[in-house]
Amino acid sequence: MNWSVHLPALVIAVPLLGAFAAPVAGLGGKPLRNLWFVAVSALTAILSIMLWRYIQIEGIAVYVLGGESWNLTLPSGLSWPIRIILEVDAFSAFMAVVGSIAALAGAFFSLRFMERFSGLDKFVSLYFLLTAGMLGMELTGDLFNFFVFLEIASVASFGLVAYWRDKPEAIEAGFKYMVVSTVAAMLILIAVGFFYGRYNAVNMAAVARMMRFGYAEKIALVFLVAALAMKCGTVPMHMWTPDAYTEAPAGVTCLLVAVSQASLYGLFRVCFSLYGTSLGSSVVPWTIIVMGVLSMFIGVTMAVIQKEIKRLMAYHSVSQIGYILLGLGVGLLALNDPQAMAEYGFTAMKGGIFHLINYTMYKGLLFLTAGALYYAAGTRNLNELGGLARVMPHTTFMFVIAAAAIAGLPPFNGFVSKLLIYESTFAVYPILAVAALVTSVLTLASFVKVFQTAFLGPEKSVFQHVKEVPATMLVGMSILTIVIIGLTLFPTWSLANLVEPAAKALVDQAGYISAVMGGGL
Repeated sequence: MNWSVHLPALVIAVPLLGAFAAPVAGLGGKPLRNLWFVAVSALTAILSIMLWRYIQIEGIAVYVLGGESWNLTLPSGLSWPIRIILEVDAFSAFMAVVGSIAALAGAFFSLRFMERFSGLDKFVSLYFLLTAGMLGMELTGDLFNFFVFLEIASVASFGLVAYWRDKPEAIEAGFKYMVVSTVAAMLILIAVGFFYGRYNAVNMAAVARMMRFGYAEKIALVFLVAALAMKCGTVPMHMWTPDAYTEAPAGVTCLLVAVSQASLYGLFRVCFSLYGTSLGSSVVPWTIIVMGVLSMFIGVTMAVIQKEIKRLMAYHSVSQIGYILLGLGVGLLALNDPQAMAEYGFTAMKGGIFHLINYTMYKGLLFLTAGALYYAAGTRNLNELGGLARVMPHTTFMFVIAAAAIAGLPPFNGFVSKLLIYESTFAVYPILAVAALVTSVLTLASFVKVFQTAFLGPEKSVFQHVKEVPATMLVGMSILTIVIIGLTLFPTWSLANLVEPAAKALVDQAGYISAVMGGGL
């Protein structure tokens, strides 16, 4: 038997095994625990890349847990889709690669960053549970199991955000995130209940095939869009993002960025693969576009006035989510019009999806550099930092790479994805492109301020004995830096092999349904 067919399950099973075995590895002391932490994270990333390659060659993979067929045949002869199913197309495989790379970088960074604290066996377990929940959200083909994996990721996040439980701010951030996540999860569960009551099925492909866009489906759509927008930190439901991203350990924040993208993945899987052309009107696309514009503008304006470096970056996360929503919202707007899709819709989707990987890489790197500054200097307040480029040259170099990418400076990867979004949104409504351009200018101004203040300003006497962070932290930052440079140097390859297949898979609702359902139902 070709073991490659089991890759969808292995990508989720490996971090789950890592989570439950972490306390056992911890019995062997710090070296064994650290080896386990890095080895499992690296294996998860390798398996994700192998899965992406497998999908490139074989097409959509449908993996059934507990049987060879996803239809359970009862003694009466009735056959019905009831087993747990994983469905992996080019879009979900792409997301798994992005998330697992971010998780690997965060794991390397956390080896030394977290060594000053106790309870690291629990930290590793929660980190792997968060990784498994994120990957499960991206690979499942079942709405109820999407909810289950969302809850796994959320519960792990609560503990990790509030890991520094001696800090009141961390406890407050964890509680706020818990409240928001609980509300979002309940909305998703209610929506799943609507589908089950209507169609006696919760499999995405089965529901999509039987979809009749009535009142129940509209209510479920409102709940799903609201909940998933809340989980990915979209304005006006972004209230948890600045606190959670600021107070979580830097390696965890890097992973949380990827987890927010898993919720964004769920939003667009619902809109494109579940509802698709049955949406009919432009209400939902324009709702997503408006949320994107608000997220861009409010996020960047709040970031400009911040003095705490990690909080500044957290507000920029809200802003960058807006670009992705804008691109994919314009793509959804053109879904029912083949000519519009050819003219600007597909370009917008490519821009949004390319910006998704760009955002995860450079924003994860920025949070890691902020963690490096905190580790070395003991503060995250920009007013207390200065002249660190002289003593932390490697961290400075990687910060500059990430800052140039997020600002969209040519020729960096952020410029390519933003250019696609500018071009496509201008064709729909020019003011959208203007808003995106203004956001980029303010983003550049914000990071010039950070660079000047923290790295190029006058050297503070208190930092005379500060030195570069340890090697494993540099390795974690280097992983993301290498990806950013690779995407920058090879944009054509990235678009042709990573982005376009993902965009085509997202648009092809009929292909998604037929791959899963075959001749059933």
